[in-house]
Amino acid sequence: MKVPSITAPSNLNLDKKKGSAFLTAAKKYKLLYLMIFPGLVYFIIFKYLPMGGLVIAFQDYQPFLGITGSEWVGFKHFIRLFTEPTFMMLLRNTLVLFALNIVIFFPLPIIVALMLNELKNRHLKSWIQTIIYIPHFMSWVIIVSITYVFMTLDGGLINEVIASMGFKKISFLTSPEWLRTIYIGQIIWKEIGWSTIIYLAAITVVDPQLYEAAEMDGAARLRKTWHVTLPAIRPVIITLLILKIGSTLDLGFEHMYLLLNSLNREVAEIFDTYIYTAGLKNGQLSFSTTVGMFKGVVGLILVMASNKLAKKMGEDGVY
Repeated sequence: MKVPSITAPSNLNLDKKKGSAFLTAAKKYKLLYLMIFPGLVYFIIFKYLPMGGLVIAFQDYQPFLGITGSEWVGFKHFIRLFTEPTFMMLLRNTLVLFALNIVIFFPLPIIVALMLNELKNRHLKSWIQTIIYIPHFMSWVIIVSITYVFMTLDGGLINEVIASMGFKKISFLTSPEWLRTIYIGQIIWKEIGWSTIIYLAAITVVDPQLYEAAEMDGAARLRKTWHVTLPAIRPVIITLLILKIGSTLDLGFEHMYLLLNSLNREVAEIFDTYIYTAGLKNGQLSFSTTVGMFKGVVGLILVMASNKLAKKMGEDGVY
């Protein structure tokens, strides 16, 4: 009696089909894949290859010895990071500034986009968009310099107005109490216009029939915005929020470094500026790499957690 042979299922044919499907798509949409190529090369060279340098976080790295010749110290630098008194200060300052970004700045581009969408005069809409987009193309050096001209004690326009009203001048730029207000104000001024672009693009693809149906039900502009526009762009809002949460500890170096001084350091020092001070100024390359690695791991965990939470709530998420 012949016993039939039993073979384990193989994914070989499935992999071949996927590979052939990819090649077919690449040939069909070769121009689109060609457009992706420069961005892909950028990420490989500047984002993925440098990740190999994270190994020095577990070494007492000496540039003249290199990675292979430097001494391995395990988690020594991580222990130092979490036990230093400055860690809680850095964490507090970073989280407070991030909270201001989420609570104050994040909703504003959505509101501005909704307001621009209600403008019927195209010329006025284009003029307003141009005006609020311009600051995005200025560097943080220019933004902070303009702020300095307006707020400095020595001839600053705002302080001159305050003095002319009989009040005492305020040291905005060196006062810890004003640092966070200035920080979030500069972000709003520079980025609010540019951040509306994605929301405006999402609004343009909303089905006009939904607005017509809402009008037939007697909905006014505010009702249509609340019950039609906002639900339609909700996936975009959720996606951008998840990406924003991923940058909780990554607020950017240049902006805060320009605002930082010896008098406001207790509220202005964040992980980004601390990495620069420890790594480049003090030559503690391994320790600064440890701080950067900590930031990256926390960001990855937050993105994955927020994405999973979004999916549980019925949203698409990032992936």
